[in-house]
Amino acid sequence: MAKLGEFELLVLLAILRQSSEPYANRVRRVLEEGSGRSVTRGALYRTLDRLKEKGLIEWELEPSAQPARGGHPMRRLLVTEPGIAAARESRDILMGFLDGLDPVLGES
Repeated sequence: MAKLGEFELLVLLAILRQSSEPYANRVRRVLEEGSGRSVTRGALYRTLDRLKEKGLIEWELEPSAQPARGGHPMRRLLVTEPGIAAARESRDILMGFLDGLDPVLGES
């Protein structure tokens, strides 16, 4: 199973949250709003390339109807079954480490 870094996991989860329109610009916005940190285009696209190399995501090119894009196609991002399995495994590992730490971490 592919191991995920923190940012890779956040990107996978952001793509899954944008299931109706999973495009990089929307995923980037979700990442920035959800994590409270700035995400550069370069960091996002390098991570998308890594996730694709690992077989965790795929993308389809779609024509753009937005004049600002100058006709450049948009990537529709899709999480693969191995990507979902990797996100699930990361969640389970994290939940295992958090289990029983409520007295130390306090309630949110």
